[in-house]
Amino acid sequence: LVDVSDATPERVVEAIMALLRTRERTTISVRLADRTYPIHVGEGILPLLPADLREIEAGTKVAVVSHRALMQGPGAKLLGALRAGGYEGFPIVVPAGEASKSLTAAAHLYTRLARFRLDRYSPLIALGGGVIGDLAGFVAATYMRGIQLIHVPTTLLAMVDSSIGGKTGVNHARVKNLVGAFYQPALTVADVRMLATLPERELRSGLAEVIKTAVIGDAVLFEFLEQHLPAVLRRETTALVEVISRCAAFKARVVEVDERERSERRILNYGHTIGHAVEAAAGFRRLTHGEAIAIGMALEARVAQRLGVAGAEVVDRQNTLLARAGLPTKLGAVNRRAVWRAMALDKKIRDGVLRCPLPVGIGEVVREQEVPDTLLREVLAGGQNSRRLRA
Repeated sequence: LVDVSDATPERVVEAIMALLRTRERTTISVRLADRTYPIHVGEGILPLLPADLREIEAGTKVAVVSHRALMQGPGAKLLGALRAGGYEGFPIVVPAGEASKSLTAAAHLYTRLARFRLDRYSPLIALGGGVIGDLAGFVAATYMRGIQLIHVPTTLLAMVDSSIGGKTGVNHARVKNLVGAFYQPALTVADVRMLATLPERELRSGLAEVIKTAVIGDAVLFEFLEQHLPAVLRRETTALVEVISRCAAFKARVVEVDERERSERRILNYGHTIGHAVEAAAGFRRLTHGEAIAIGMALEARVAQRLGVAGAEVVDRQNTLLARAGLPTKLGAVNRRAVWRAMALDKKIRDGVLRCPLPVGIGEVVREQEVPDTLLREVLAGGQNSRRLRA
């Protein structure tokens, strides 16, 4: 019950909104050394955002960065919610696609923020998937030496991964995330209603990060996916909230221990060592990020098996689930030499030796495993002559 016997209308509204926030969504807290921020997960929770902005003491001028199509759909609802809550929204549109993760696009955002006269107290909302989150996060980290960043992810991949943990960046010289910063958001709002119109391929792409999370640290989630994958693909609310909440909670725990990726957080790179190189070799266009990561997971699991780190059953269960999710597990037509060249710039190489996380069992991973070049070439070659990868 909400006692309104002795309250102003404004206080009644605040009390009702506070009650709705506790009933309608799951909140995962990311507890860092100097502050804590929430990740809210639920269905139809976007209208609660103005109340959240008041809680973090955000300024009343709010920038919203998104793609044109999103700005016309969920963006319009978001801007309407901001207006109803007493905030002035300033939409900034960038082109869809990986090409927007660039220093040129970042410069465009700086110019628009300055033209709108947004100050250090003005939050920036990233409304979109991983590209928008990475770009907007990088701009928020650097505009006026840092303004509040709020993630409102619209893809499954962004909800379970890129909107959590503070990694921001843009691509440069054909290298993914070459320029970037660690910059934590003030708030993340994952409204599963956003996924209702997500293209099927993008939904399946996001499942790559979900399955990755299950493989490296949540055996219960893996079993849930094995049993309830059809419900997730049907976008049933209960299944989506369960999956997103478990992924968010796992990543929050990892980030709390290792915010800057000095140790434990490196386990989140499983599948990304080869996956990012595959994405680059495919020109950031032919494969989605999730599809590239799925291929990376399959090949890195093969590396783990060859090294004796993981058994065949682990590899088979992982790859079977990836296939059921409609994700690729083989390189196919991707040029192997282009993959090899892209891996030469991998940030996980130290002193000329590649060290990457590999699965031990479902829900268990070794944080760093040295991978010999010869073995990596053989796995990439997939039965071809590995000497062709030396170029």
